[in-house]
Amino acid sequence: MASKRDYYEVLGVSRDADEATLKKAYRKLAMQYHPDRNPGDAEADLKFKEAAEAFEVLRDPQKRARYDRYGHAGLEGAGAPDFGSMSDILNEMFGDFFGGGRRSRGPRRGQDLQVTLEIDLVEAYKGCTRTLTIPRNERCNECGGSGARPGSQPVRCSRCNGHGQVISGQGFFRIQQTCGACRGQGVVICDPCRSCHGRGMVEVRRELKVQIPAGIDDNMVIRLSGEGEAGDPGAPPGDLHCIPRVRPHKLFVRQQLDLHCEVPITFSQAALGGPLEVPTLEGKYITATIARGSQTGDEIRLQGKGMPNVRGGRPGDLIVHLRVVTPRNLTKRQEELLRELGELDGHHGPAERKGFLDRVMEFFTSTNSSKEEGGA
Repeated sequence: MASKRDYYEVLGVSRDADEATLKKAYRKLAMQYHPDRNPGDAEADLKFKEAAEAFEVLRDPQKRARYDRYGHAGLEGAGAPDFGSMSDILNEMFGDFFGGGRRSRGPRRGQDLQVTLEIDLVEAYKGCTRTLTIPRNERCNECGGSGARPGSQPVRCSRCNGHGQVISGQGFFRIQQTCGACRGQGVVICDPCRSCHGRGMVEVRRELKVQIPAGIDDNMVIRLSGEGEAGDPGAPPGDLHCIPRVRPHKLFVRQQLDLHCEVPITFSQAALGGPLEVPTLEGKYITATIARGSQTGDEIRLQGKGMPNVRGGRPGDLIVHLRVVTPRNLTKRQEELLRELGELDGHHGPAERKGFLDRVMEFFTSTNSSKEEGGA
């Protein structure tokens, strides 16, 4: 008995602690040292059992009174801790948190399925319908999902007596786990169905039509309710989640609801301004206006000409990025006109050009003056 720690010290409570304080302290230790949270940790397992033993004694008024008067020696012959009571307390505290609570053996809902849809930007803009072929598990028609050959029935699992759970002891504590013989079903198939081989499910391929709404974007989820895998008999099937992937476009780049498009313009268009024909995802042109003196990188925003809002709100904008193109091959007349323009620019160049030349002359002048002073 000398090797045992004081129960109050184990729980970290005072000797006058009430039941609520004891329960709170034990809950904290059980959460910290539970074997499911510390697999393979012998020290944690020891502390978990130690806390369970301390709480079992101190929560019982008669055992606690003997312990307070005589210490551990007063508990000799008092019998082993009440495992069933301890299991009920843990179930009340944690439920199924550690997988040890009382299991609801109702029918399980079917699993959800997920599929990726590849579409182009025009389909995302307009919306479209796609037909998919989905492999999924459905309830076997021959056995009705029971897994047993027609005319036979599953039998109660002898290992767990139909509960789907087995209890294994660990020192002063016992743990409730899923039965490995029936995998938690409570029944075993002795005469399996020939079609599904006892699974109760068969894989089939179904064609489904998916409506893709206008404005859909990458990673948005289209949920088809009830089109997932079948559940247990009496339980609903899962859902099918369709996730779109939009292929890059040659002309347009999408950023949220806005579309971006780079449009080349000539030098004369940039200088003089005027109308500009801009392509759209609708497959037609709309007219925008270039401002006089536009530069490469300037933008024109066309409101409401971007992507539709899949939630029904305001659509995005189409943002046109201007790029001034320098001609490579000139006719004789074009060359004459540009030379004439060049001569005029020499006398009446833009203010930016004149300012730059002034700064260059100032730099050269200061540099040459420094050299002359150094040589002197």
